[in-house]
Amino acid sequence: MMLTLTGLGYDIHRFSETPRPLWLGGVMVHETRGLAGHSDADVLCHALADAILGALGEPDIGYWFPPDDAGCENICSLRIVEKAVALLRERGGRLVNADCALIAEAPKIMPYVPQMKETLAPILGVPPRRVGIKATTNEKLGAIGRREGMAAFATVAILLPEEA
Repeated sequence: MMLTLTGLGYDIHRFSETPRPLWLGGVMVHETRGLAGHSDADVLCHALADAILGALGEPDIGYWFPPDDAGCENICSLRIVEKAVALLRERGGRLVNADCALIAEAPKIMPYVPQMKETLAPILGVPPRRVGIKATTNEKLGAIGRREGMAAFATVAILLPEEA
């Protein structure tokens, strides 16, 4: 018997004050400054990994990739997603779909969405059509509205054997 479970992930990072690439969904977005963080600060990957971990009832990414661990410094966030998927597969599960939302006033995200889906889909083990990525603004409200940073939400559906 397979159970269908859902998970929700959220992440937020401020923009870096020093030059740094902006990574979103495993894709470098060249037009703007990057986000500050111990890893590459890819908010989309972080939210996605936390959604998978949440569906499994596991601790969040800070447990698996501690911010005080020098070995995780500047790590590519695709490795974080890979770890979450590996835990899912170890339990005999699989991802059904992922739906993600980026919240930022800038840059324009939509030109990068096809490449993000093509990058994430093989890691997640689904076709790109099962990876939803959309973007919205914060209507100039709060820290995101002031362009101080960006955030992401992700939801996933997974299938997991009942005994897992």
